[in-house]
Amino acid sequence: MSKILIRGAQVLGGEPQDVLIDGETIEAVGTGLSAEGATVIEAEGQILLPGLVDLHTHLREPGREDSETVLTGTRAAASGGYTAVFAMANTHPVADTAGVVEQVYRLGKEAGYCDVQPIGAVTVGLEGKKLAELGAMHDSAAGVTVFSDDGKCVDDAVIMRRALEYVKAFGGVVAQHAQEPRLTEGAQMNEGVVSAELGLGGWPAVAEESIIARDVLLAEHVGSRVHICHLSTAGSVEIVRWAKSRGIDVTAEVTPHHLLLTDELVRTYNPVYKVNPPLRTERDVLALREALADGTIDIVATDHAPHPHEDKDCEWAAAAMGMVGLETALSVVQQTMVETGLLDWAGVADRMSAAPARIGRATGHGRPVSAGEPANLVLVDPAYRGTVDPADFASRSRNTPYEGRELPGRVTHTFLRGRATVMDGKLA
Repeated sequence: MSKILIRGAQVLGGEPQDVLIDGETIEAVGTGLSAEGATVIEAEGQILLPGLVDLHTHLREPGREDSETVLTGTRAAASGGYTAVFAMANTHPVADTAGVVEQVYRLGKEAGYCDVQPIGAVTVGLEGKKLAELGAMHDSAAGVTVFSDDGKCVDDAVIMRRALEYVKAFGGVVAQHAQEPRLTEGAQMNEGVVSAELGLGGWPAVAEESIIARDVLLAEHVGSRVHICHLSTAGSVEIVRWAKSRGIDVTAEVTPHHLLLTDELVRTYNPVYKVNPPLRTERDVLALREALADGTIDIVATDHAPHPHEDKDCEWAAAAMGMVGLETALSVVQQTMVETGLLDWAGVADRMSAAPARIGRATGHGRPVSAGEPANLVLVDPAYRGTVDPADFASRSRNTPYEGRELPGRVTHTFLRGRATVMDGKLA
């Protein structure tokens, strides 16, 4: 399709407008637009947003193609309205060299459903002992700017300081999985009333908060950028808020599941609710929502963590941690943030597109919906209500905590540089 006319969409939730796409670019935005030979999409009642950007996705390839591949993961991303995802480094082999990140980057190009930007490991093999080839990964064809040992914490303060110093030279950012390992040995869920009643090893909030406090001080000392992955506690919110008030260059993300679900669900012993960091309390959930609304938390990131059936359908203690999230993220944000009045759709566009693109330096993404900009767009029907059925997922894995739950909203169309990757709710 060379020309596409989207007619009557509410751009960022505002007044209905028409948007004309010509090739890879938005040609015009206005009312009463027409274009001879254009494919017309009637979008009355739908919300038009810039394509979503996920700063925290696990695509598993290379090494765990039984749970996800770059192709299946990016198909899931497109289905959820994403036009760019950042692929975490905990693959097999670990993405700690230029060769591995270039492989992931190439696989994303070949798949074609959204842009894939690899995240490089901070340390060799995620072992926390020796810095990986940060400069070589940045200088590679993948152009890595975000580095993380996600899944493991960079708990050595000296290594963390060196990483912050190294990435400062090229404007990179270290994304920290904040978890003091000695405080979480044997942990199975959030430490609190529920863990005590169930007799499961508790995961204290201070294990997250102490690392965040250390790292924002290190970032201030070095004058570098630090990003906090999947922030999950009310105390963490206060530390980030304090750091920002001092002018420290810190950003933070929250996952959709931490905006909606609580540790009370663990009473079912269903391993689908086992995640790292763990589901927290209702008090934490409300604090996270408020922090996302006021900008203390900068973005929503999915932490899409696919696992094969056998890794989740087992006893709680043996189950892998993680949930899939790319295909339900926007619906959960609509329910928890838009329908509660905490964010409008322009706010959603900022937290799920513009801000993550800015943090990760995703060129061409998170841009305004205006003439001359790349046509990376998503159309959402906010009036839709549907029951989540993992059998409908494009992801290879089905470990969703929302099975059987009714969620609002549905992505009807996704456009990657003017090419439809989702059309009428189906992968193109």
